[in-house]
Amino acid sequence: MTSEQLPLNGLEDKLQYHFKNKRYLKTALTHSSYANECHLPCGSYERLEFLGDSILGLVVADYLYRHYPKLPEGDLTKKRAALVCEKACCGFSRQLGIGDYMLLSRGEQRSGGKTRSSILADMFESITAAIYLDGGMGKARKFVLRFVVPLLKEPKPKTFKDYKTALQEIVQKNPEDRLEYVLTGESGPDHDKHFTVEVCLDGNVVGKGGGRSKKEAEQQAAREALGLMGY
Repeated sequence: MTSEQLPLNGLEDKLQYHFKNKRYLKTALTHSSYANECHLPCGSYERLEFLGDSILGLVVADYLYRHYPKLPEGDLTKKRAALVCEKACCGFSRQLGIGDYMLLSRGEQRSGGKTRSSILADMFESITAAIYLDGGMGKARKFVLRFVVPLLKEPKPKTFKDYKTALQEIVQKNPEDRLEYVLTGESGPDHDKHFTVEVCLDGNVVGKGGGRSKKEAEQQAAREALGLMGY
């Protein structure tokens, strides 16, 4: 059975949220390769993923701020990074079995797109945005916290080497400095993309990186910058 044949109400049961507008959910599950192959007017999950990334960050930051009143800003930042990183979001998607509902091109399916960490992570964010657009922030918050709160209660929380946060903490010691990540390249077919990113400090390139997702490329660029700065 292909991903497009699976009934979405089965996924809605897992999400514990039933959509008024099913198009939001279908778009959230549509990879760009499938949208291009089938010439879908509604496009892929990418715009929803952009919105969901911000919603996820806000919900987690708000929860940490309210429930950890004595934790300093630096520790709050590290906790948030560990809870919204690709590894964490991929894990959330695996819990939901999102791979079984993805709409992928034939090439993407053959190359293992259903199990690719970057896609699974992005689709958790796109689904978060879909819930937000369909039901509001309260429903989106409830959905996100259902996965985030148990991670916080683990005796040994999952760690994540967040080079972007480490670089930001160094740069913000000089408030006048401006840090920016610039996408400089995108190559390969839809099922095997490669992104390249430069990180610039006050307009000067201080690091370059590449990866199979924009986030991974940004992390690698920040990693190179930290190395060149002696950290």
